Amino acid sequence: MHLAHYLGLLHRAQVNLADAFRQVADAHAEEPDIEHLCQQQAKRCDAHAEQLHPFVVRYSEDAPDEPDRLYSQLFTGTRTGGIGLLRDLQDLYLMAAECDITWTVVGQAAYGARDQDLLAVVRRCEGETAIQLKWLRTRMKAAAPQALVVAE
Repeated sequence: MHLAHYLGLLHRAQVNLADAFRQVADAHAEEPDIEHLCQQQAKRCDAHAEQLHPFVVRYSEDAPDEPDRLYSQLFTGTRTGGIGLLRDLQDLYLMAAECDITWTVVGQAAYGARDQDLLAVVRRCEGETAIQLKWLRTRMKAAAPQALVVAE
C-alpha cells in the first residue's frame, strides 16, 4: 500500500510549513498581523501533523524527502522589506498548496480504503489548509501595491 508514502509526504510537509510560518513571523515581526497570524497558522500545521499520527501508526509512514527539498529551496532564509514580505508569503503559499493537494490525494485514498476516521481528519484539515491559502492570497494582494509600486 502506497498510502504510507503519502502520509509521510503530508506529515513532513505540515512540519516544514509550520516551521516556515514561524520563520516568517519572526522575520516580519514589525507587521503585527503577520507575526500573529503566522504563529497561529504554525500551530494549526502542528495540529495537522499531530492528527496524522494515528494513521502513521496504522498504515506506517514512508519518509520521502520531497517536502524537505521544497522547504530548502524556498526557505534559505527570510527576506526583509516589503518585497521580502511578499516573496516570503509567496513561498508559504507554494508550501501550503503542496499540503492542500496532498490532503486531496490522501482523502481519495481514505475513500478507497473506507477509512472514515482518516477521511474525517482529511476533511477538517483540508478545509483549514484552504483557509490558509485564502489568507495568504489576500495578504499578498494587500502587500503587492506597496512592495511593487511604492519606492522604499
